[in-house]
Amino acid sequence: MAYLRSAVYQVVFLAWTLGLCVTCLPTLALASRRRVQRVAEVWLDGAHLLQRLLLGITFDIRGRENLPPGAVLIAAKHQSAWDTMIFHHLVGDPAYVLKIELLSLPFIGWYMRKTGQVPVDRKAGVKALKVMVEGARRAVAEGRPVIIFPEGHRYAPGTTGDYHSGVAMLYGALAIPVIPVALNSGLFWGRNAFLRQSGRITLEILPAMPEGLDRRRFMDELQNRIETATRALEAEGLARHPHLQRCG
Repeated sequence: MAYLRSAVYQVVFLAWTLGLCVTCLPTLALASRRRVQRVAEVWLDGAHLLQRLLLGITFDIRGRENLPPGAVLIAAKHQSAWDTMIFHHLVGDPAYVLKIELLSLPFIGWYMRKTGQVPVDRKAGVKALKVMVEGARRAVAEGRPVIIFPEGHRYAPGTTGDYHSGVAMLYGALAIPVIPVALNSGLFWGRNAFLRQSGRITLEILPAMPEGLDRRRFMDELQNRIETATRALEAEGLARHPHLQRCG
């Protein structure tokens, strides 16, 4: 049944995505960045509805009191594609740090470019980090939250990737609160898996990082906070949903 539900979701989600992208092409061409961002919000609201109705996936947000309004740097664990769909729900007008290749995707890439995301060309080395900081500063000047996944890629539950130094560079350059985020989405939605399993994803917003840490101490503390909270959420999710198998 889970495979059938996943297949139906994939078809309906792609149809929803393509239909909305085509319908809103005039908005993309003529409207302001914020109006186009509103299209993204509608798309993601629809995606969450489809996930609830077709996959049986819902979510719980904890620690909202730890997320101040306005410009913050959110450093989040990354386990699945679901993680990229949730922050519009939390902050409304996010700027994601993302690989530049995504901007070349048909339709979705065009909308990403118009909404002022923060692309990173990983082939450009140190220059890429400087461009990332400049893009993040523009977003912060507009009062927008910046979202970064410090590991850079999705990792399965129970595993940890290398935390890249870009997040520390933003911590030092932006002088805004850094908010760690833990989650257990990979239990239900694998990083490369077609199968999605029903259940309640939990995302936890943790207290802001201390100010004034040196780079090494910041990186160690950020990773420790995120990974410790993530392991706890994974254990809770497995206990709450006995039917789960770890998604790959």
